[in-house]
Amino acid sequence: MPEATHVGSGKVRELYALDDERLLLVASDRISTFDVVLPTEIPDKGRVLTGLSAFWFARTSSIVPNHLLRLRDDGRSTECRGLEMLPLECVVRGYITGSGWKDYQATGATSGHALPTGLRESDRLPAPIFTPSTKAQEGHDENIDLAEAAELVGDGRLAELERISLDLYRSASEHALMHGVIIADTKFEFGVDGSGQIVLGDEALTPDSSRFWPADEYEPGRSQPSFDKQYVRDYCESLGWDKTYPGPELPADVVDGTRARYVEVFERLTDIGFDEYLADPDAVLR
Repeated sequence: MPEATHVGSGKVRELYALDDERLLLVASDRISTFDVVLPTEIPDKGRVLTGLSAFWFARTSSIVPNHLLRLRDDGRSTECRGLEMLPLECVVRGYITGSGWKDYQATGATSGHALPTGLRESDRLPAPIFTPSTKAQEGHDENIDLAEAAELVGDGRLAELERISLDLYRSASEHALMHGVIIADTKFEFGVDGSGQIVLGDEALTPDSSRFWPADEYEPGRSQPSFDKQYVRDYCESLGWDKTYPGPELPADVVDGTRARYVEVFERLTDIGFDEYLADPDAVLR
């Protein structure tokens, strides 16, 4: 990539500077679980993340502007506006699961939100809640309450982030449910542009940043089958792995099963065949 300068690596993405204002994000096929990048890749995973993010960016721009400038023909690279990213993971939960469920079991609340008594694992919440977390450079993100989040970004900006995050979640959840998918929870990352405007960045509403459940198999009171990397988490936990580097190799059936889940949720949500996307990535923008 001679026209670009490599400026950083994430768990999944490589980041390049194209010029002073534009970045190139390249989504690899790496997969991480429990904040450890595993040695086995999932074929086409990066293209699913890129295509789904672009699909949602195109459909939520009336709620909040985003960083996408254009998709490249490889289906895994996006040219984006450079932003000053905010030090907060903006998590929205519509159902009680994951770390929110663990918090609720211990305290009856999560991220400062007192919740009704008697909730079962995977129950739908009375209304979606905004539960921010820290954006850890190393190790695990940590759930924090709104007061702690306000210390990071300020009261006014936090209120705006909460409103935007909830609006994004509600809009996407309605679309997803019509396509047989429950978005149990999701996280957004935002930055600000040169004028101080909040802009949606990174990825949005993908199997890496969300819990996607098949609606026809939903049954509260237990963990749910999913279209996200929970399949890989479950396999890794079954090994008794201590969740530290290096992670375990994934067997072929777990790789194939994970790829199939990523591709299926892409096709359900976009109504576009994955092969069609590979042939013409801009199909998700139309």
